[in-house]
Amino acid sequence: MSEPITAERWAPAWWAVFLIGLALWVAAIGVAELTHNVIVLPTIVLLGSFLVPVAAVVWYLDHDPSPALSPRRILVAFIIGGVVGMLGASLLEYWLRSVGLLGTIEVGLIEELVKAVSIVVVALGIRPFHIRDGIVLGSTVGFGFAALESSGYALASLFVVQGHQLVLSLTSVVVTELIRGVLAPFGHGMWSAILGAAIFSAAARRGGLRLSMGVIGTYLAVSALHTAFDSINGIVGYIVVSIIGLVPLIWLWRRADGGGVFPRRRQPTPIVSSVVP
Repeated sequence: MSEPITAERWAPAWWAVFLIGLALWVAAIGVAELTHNVIVLPTIVLLGSFLVPVAAVVWYLDHDPSPALSPRRILVAFIIGGVVGMLGASLLEYWLRSVGLLGTIEVGLIEELVKAVSIVVVALGIRPFHIRDGIVLGSTVGFGFAALESSGYALASLFVVQGHQLVLSLTSVVVTELIRGVLAPFGHGMWSAILGAAIFSAAARRGGLRLSMGVIGTYLAVSALHTAFDSINGIVGYIVVSIIGLVPLIWLWRRADGGGVFPRRRQPTPIVSSVVP
């Protein structure tokens, strides 16, 4: 007698992750408003900062069930890639200390560089290289970076000066997380996804992770998008920069699959096990 053995999902669907996380975040805000318990504040900061990045990573995994991207590798890319990226960017930005437009340009170059290095590190051992895997792995590193960065901004927004007193503002935290949550898919996650695609495309052609002119050009392009995004203070500008980044990302995704806009990669054939009575 033969029965197909299929692996269980290791995470709910992306929309379930988002809705569950959103419900928990709203519940935490409600409890904080009702009880004025400051112990709940870290829960609000973490849930609000990680909600969209985690849901976005699961969305990518739902549409790219690749055996090369194991749950362990994705977890490493999200946490370690994000942490190393944050620490590396903080150190480099601290040492350079430029201001004005030059400082904004340096931030874009530095943060995209440390994320690129993180992508290469977490990609070690992957064979063969597929562009779509590079998009997913790159976006995972980017969303890990975005989640940690958003938690820092949310924590900083908690402290508000009213008159001559420093007070804690839950409203400021909620507004900050809402804005950054909406922008998250069009920022670090998107830029790193494009860079990951370039890195894996070059690796597929050269038989390994190598620096190429295509990778350098893509790095400079996403750094420019990053700089433009940070320099803008208006919704129209954010939309324009986001569309400029989405166009090549969607093209790369379609090119990698050879099909429609967001087709699902064919699932692997289930393993059949023979059971001897």
